[in-house]
Amino acid sequence: MIYPDGKRYLSLDSVLKREFGKKTVKVPLNAGLGCPNRDGSKGIGGCIFCSGRCSGEFAGNPCESLYSQFEAVKALYLKKWGETNYIAYLQAGSNTYSDPEALSEIYESCLKLPAVGLSIATRADCITPQIADLLYGISKRTYLTVELGLQSSSDITAGIINRGHTFGEFLTGYGLLFERGIRVCVHIINGLPGETRRDMLKTAGDVARLNPYEIKIHLLHIIKGTAAERMYLDGRLAPMDKNEYTATVCDQLELLPPSTAIGRLTGDGDRKTLIAPMWSTDKKTVLNSISKELSARESFQGKYYSK
Repeated sequence: MIYPDGKRYLSLDSVLKREFGKKTVKVPLNAGLGCPNRDGSKGIGGCIFCSGRCSGEFAGNPCESLYSQFEAVKALYLKKWGETNYIAYLQAGSNTYSDPEALSEIYESCLKLPAVGLSIATRADCITPQIADLLYGISKRTYLTVELGLQSSSDITAGIINRGHTFGEFLTGYGLLFERGIRVCVHIINGLPGETRRDMLKTAGDVARLNPYEIKIHLLHIIKGTAAERMYLDGRLAPMDKNEYTATVCDQLELLPPSTAIGRLTGDGDRKTLIAPMWSTDKKTVLNSISKELSARESFQGKYYSK
């Protein structure tokens, strides 16, 4: 199966072009919200791969207004892509981790930005019925996507990476959004400590059964100053090589629903803080490798998907 843009998977880029009529990009923002896995509510230190910026390396300065952050990134994007549509992306931290009144103020500020949509990154254990109702109201006013970090469906792996919640808790939060018709994007990470390809495929299969609107597949980056770096230096964590990662991603794509948008097939590591694997900095080559592998297999997203 070949999708309209010539790819063998349903890229989010093509979905957004169909939705809005032209290229649409996310503008990363930082609202200064924290994480229950860093402040002691669920844990201390966050997930082993999470940096001091709460995985918001490319988001703005939380001391600046969301408008100022948006305009600064927009200026950079204009040079790169010219005139496009924009989606405000609350990327750093857990952006449903506050009381509904405070969250409503943040979301209202985002709705005032010159953007066609809003994407909110958070944790599934930070979704309550009250917050889900708030998000439902926002979804009626703009193109809303809520991004949930699962990383792995294995509770054993969740303990190793210090995620702070179980797969069952993830399903509860996901269900609160799904039953309200809110678009959900699920993040998974390949190369987590102790995981085999079989474990990574099980995560993809578990996500496939949820039939999410979007999925992001990341590679585990070893970032300076994180617990993952200490594990790497101690010899307790070995990053995936490019060929292994390529094959695993293709296996996962074959399991996913053909209607699930693929928001990412590899991550963007900050070159200033990335320790390993350095091959991941050549994003274009990684994406080309995945496309070539799918072509060589005569395969495509959803080839082995079954409801």
